[in-house]
Amino acid sequence: MATAAQGTVYCQRCGAPMAPDDRFCRKCGGDSAAPGAATGVATAGISEKRRAVAAILCFLFGVFGVHRFYVGKVGTGLLWLFTLSFLGVGMVVDFILILAGEFRDSDGRKLVAW
Repeated sequence: MATAAQGTVYCQRCGAPMAPDDRFCRKCGGDSAAPGAATGVATAGISEKRRAVAAILCFLFGVFGVHRFYVGKVGTGLLWLFTLSFLGVGMVVDFILILAGEFRDSDGRKLVAW
């Protein structure tokens, strides 16, 4: 489990929100009492980047790949820049993924916190 600043608890494996007293994640079944989660604060799988910032950047400048540069995905950011996000299709897909909480940073960690 990882604890955010406002007291929200997230699953260490999938990043789904959990009740503070839950031991198992309702989405993936991950055990919060597993080794590495004993401290109650583990950031494996959860990015420090903000979903709101990524969503705004994607909405305003998504065809240029600015949101991908923000999360550290420089290679695909350049691809989005030079292809105009494959004529906007990639931007729409990324925007949906960001809003759904499934977009990941360059290290493969989900953007969870708004």
